[in-house]
Amino acid sequence: MTAPLLRLLVALTVVLTAGCSVLGPATAPAPGSPTRAELEQLLGQVRVVPERPRPGGYERGCKDGKGCVFGESWTDASDAPGGHDGCDTRNNVLAAQLTAVRFRPGTRNCVVLAGGLDDPYTGTHITFDKSDARAVQIDHVFPLAAAWDLGAAAWPQARRVRFANDVTVNLVATAGATNQAKSDGTPGEWLPPATSGHCFYAGKYLTVAADYDLPLTAADSAALRDIAARCP
Repeated sequence: MTAPLLRLLVALTVVLTAGCSVLGPATAPAPGSPTRAELEQLLGQVRVVPERPRPGGYERGCKDGKGCVFGESWTDASDAPGGHDGCDTRNNVLAAQLTAVRFRPGTRNCVVLAGGLDDPYTGTHITFDKSDARAVQIDHVFPLAAAWDLGAAAWPQARRVRFANDVTVNLVATAGATNQAKSDGTPGEWLPPATSGHCFYAGKYLTVAADYDLPLTAADSAALRDIAARCP
């Protein structure tokens, strides 16, 4: 082997080794994440529209003079799973998604005082304490404002209230700062900060869209297809 060729092989080895150290091992998807095949199946079930319409009339607030279009926040008075069980929706989500949950005595295991959250959006473990309740917030995976614009404006009020309190598909406990940063963003505008949460988030978003016959915008569809292509 000539000296120039030997130097070239050494240089390539250094580059490839450096590249491997930068890229590192693939990040494992968050627990509960769907497979690529499952996401592609969901994508095939959901309608796509060119862009998000803006029909107007969205008023989340329920004070006098406000539209209260999705009902009182975290109301127990809905036909969603967990409705009419004596606990508000927020506490139902915390009880279902936190570990080592501790309840306030005398509330029949309703009011969550403490627990641990393995946050699928940030990939971190958060210790929840009710004294700092805003540290863990509840995200509507398919945002209420987006749902309103994409079809919920035409729904009966009872269906909108169910949607806003559907513990099984549309609600995820996450870090408060992450929930605030998301606001009413959809997949074309916002993704979980931890890439390990992308497949999980895509699965939840598509499941809500399929269950409630809500369409995706073209931008959201493209973002979700890109995520699906990178899921195991």
